[in-house]
Amino acid sequence: MKTIKIKGKDYIEVNERIKFFRANFSDYSLTSKVIEKTPESILIKATIKNQDGVVVATGMAEEIKGTTYINETSYVENCETSAWGRALGNFGIGIDTSVASADEVVNATNSQKQQQWLTQTQYVNTLKGTKKQAQNVLEKYKMKKEYRNEILTKFKIK
Repeated sequence: MKTIKIKGKDYIEVNERIKFFRANFSDYSLTSKVIEKTPESILIKATIKNQDGVVVATGMAEEIKGTTYINETSYVENCETSAWGRALGNFGIGIDTSVASADEVVNATNSQKQQQWLTQTQYVNTLKGTKKQAQNVLEKYKMKKEYRNEILTKFKIK
């Protein structure tokens, strides 16, 4: 399987794991199930079953809407791909250097580079602060739309 280097380490992309799985285990199944979906996040479980319908591996993934560029519009699809990658890794495909797939490592790296999410405590404290502090928070943090709207309204920021 093809690998890509990330920070000097070889990783295998999920599509490579899927191609290997389909070519070598054509009588096995790979399915997905949404465990939980909220307006902000999704949790998906992928399951691999053998030809007798016995579960041989699973993988879980969670994605938060808007935490990366891709997750602005495709957090559901991204989560399913991550769950598949985990299940295939737990099944033993493409784990010579890591169970994490290249896709997961890239997503994690990108998430770390992006703005942090405003916590509820930070939000409450912002509402108690000054207009200048509120403007700084709006520039520094990602936040729920309702938090942003409340801060903008309270401090009359346009």
